[in-house]
Formats: sequence, structure tokens, C-alpha cells
Amino acid sequence: MIRFGRFRGGMLRAGVLGLMGVLCGSVPALAEESEGQCFERSYTINGTMENDLWGSGSDQHFTHGSRLSFVQSKTPVDGPCPDKNKESGGFDYIRDPLNRLLGWNIPLIGKIPTRQISFILGQNIFTPEDITNPNLIVNDRPNAGWLYFGIGLIKIKKEEEGELIYFDTFELDVGIVGPGSYAEDIQIWWHANMSDSPRPEGWRHQLKNEVGFVLNYEKKLRQPWIKNGLLRLQLDFMPSAGLALGTVYTYASAGLMWRLGWNLKSDFGPPRIRPGAQGSDFSPFIKDHPVTFYVYAGGEGRVMGVNIFLDGNTFTESHQVDKKIFVGDAHFGVVLVHHWFRLSFSQVFRSTEFNGQKEKSEFGSINGSITWKW
Repeated sequence: MIRFGRFRGGMLRAGVLGLMGVLCGSVPALAEESEGQCFERSYTINGTMENDLWGSGSDQHFTHGSRLSFVQSKTPVDGPCPDKNKESGGFDYIRDPLNRLLGWNIPLIGKIPTRQISFILGQNIFTPEDITNPNLIVNDRPNAGWLYFGIGLIKIKKEEEGELIYFDTFELDVGIVGPGSYAEDIQIWWHANMSDSPRPEGWRHQLKNEVGFVLNYEKKLRQPWIKNGLLRLQLDFMPSAGLALGTVYTYASAGLMWRLGWNLKSDFGPPRIRPGAQGSDFSPFIKDHPVTFYVYAGGEGRVMGVNIFLDGNTFTESHQVDKKIFVGDAHFGVVLVHHWFRLSFSQVFRSTEFNGQKEKSEFGSINGSITWKW
């Protein structure tokens, strides 16, 4: 029996058709790189972990997430140009065809071609409030896991007047929900070997195996507010808007972040695990300012159309709960960048996501990054 509600299916179909219409109705306008232009390549590895151990201290709701990403960046440089930097290399053979495929001039977005590409491997784990109950808890969310691989394109555009800086991210995540995500195995092993937590007993009622996908787009604007204040402190704010379409998530989002510190142009905030507010997977080394430090605070609201971890399986019967349409996050944190290394910690407070949820979610997010040139 296919359980695909009218509202849920309509939201997904309308979103996909709308996106296709925007893309197909646009005119190709890919700006080619100038012949002989010199680029400097850099590579970044990011490791991000989010866990309620650093929040509420209990296993419930979104209880753990892991995300590993690898980013290649190409930055135009002046002066002598080594021959190897004039040629295609690294992951250009993937990035360049994607740029050509997505090379439309889309209203409000512009040209998609970019010099950054990211590869992502991640896993999310969700559990009900009482993980020791072996029975189906009908008024709580189902056990679920999501193991995925993603590929993303990152675009930065700066307008000299007013120094407005636009940051666009396109990301396609494809993976599996259910036992094939190995969420059950990871949590049971972790509780048995790495913590004093009780053995999880409710995984027999988890969502069934299902291949899923999410196409994500986010646009962020960085506006400097104070460039050189007391003690040379800088202040900026970054409004953002996003859209996710897929069988795992479908939602629209809007957020705002304030940052206070030194050398804020080094990134766009720390990386996070979706559907949380996103930062940047890369942090370019700035020779004149090798140290960056800032604190930040912000929030994001989402209008949820599809959340498979609450709605249940798309094409087969499974446990489900009545999700809330409006979900919000409040978050604050600290970021330190020293030469090629970046370390960040964020604290996240998430509103209730389904009817009957007793407590709001609270979890921490830790990210470590290392960048090198080639």
C-alpha cells in the first residue's frame, strides 16, 4: 500500500516542477574562464559532529549527526603562473561539466558556475525520548537513520560598492533511510563501548529501507557593519534564505546571523549538518590576517513540507507522527582560525518538531577543518 498523502505529495511535486520550470525557462549564459588565467588551488577537509550529549545530555529526537566533507577551491591570482595552474586538474573534470550543465542565468540567483566543489559523506540518527522501551511508542517519533553522499557547488560574488558579498550553495544529497543507514549498529556499538548510556531497544520499529534524495539551495548575504571598531573589532550580519526539495526533506528556510570578532572575511560561519543553518565548508588562508576569532549568534526558521523522519516512509506503511509545519533554531557559538586550521563549537536549541513532543531539542556542534594548497 502506498501512503503518500495529498499534501505531502503535492508539496513535493509542485516544488520539483517549479524548480524545473525555473531552470528550463532560463537562458544559458555561462561565463568561460579567460584563456591562460592563473589559479591557485587549495583543498579543505571538514569533520563535523553534532550530538545531544553536548546539549540536553539525553538520547532523543535528533541524537547524533556526523559529516565529512572534502572541498577543492580555485582562486584567481596575479603574477607568475606555473603551467600546472593553467591546466585542468584535481576535480575540475567534475566541476566544469557541472558548471556547464547548470550554467543558466537564473533570476535572483544569477550564473551558477563556481570555482569550489565539495564532496560530502554524512549520517544522521533519530530516536524517540525513551530508547530503552522495546515496544512501539505510538505518540513519539520513530527510530530512523540517514546515510548519504553529497556533492555541492559553492559560489561567491562580491559587489565593491557597499562591500556586499553573496554566498550561494547548491548541494545534492543521495542516500538511504532505514536499516541500510547503519544507524542502529552505530548507536548500539557506541553505547556498548564508548559511553555509559543504556542499550537502545526500539530499533526493531525503525523506518524501512528507502533510497532518498534532497536538492538544497541556500543564498547568504554578508554585510559588514563595523569594519574597524574598538580594539579593531569587526561586526557583520548575514541574512540567508534556502530551499530544499526531495523525498527526505522539503522545506523553505530563512535566517540571520550576527558575528563579532577579528578578520570576519575568512568564512561565512561554521559548517553545520542539514537541516541546520549552513556556514562555509572552506576557510581560505589570508596572508595578511592569519588569525581569525569571532563569536556569533543567530536563528533560522523553516516551513516544513516533507520530513521523512516524522512523516514515515514515502511508499510503504511505517510509524509516523504529526509533524509541525513551522520549526525554528536558535544557535550561538565561537570560531577560531589559525593559518590553515579552523575549530568551532556551536550550541543549538530547536523548537518542537511534532505534536506531542514533550521537550525542545538541544545539542552541540563541533567542527574541525584543515586547508592546504597545491
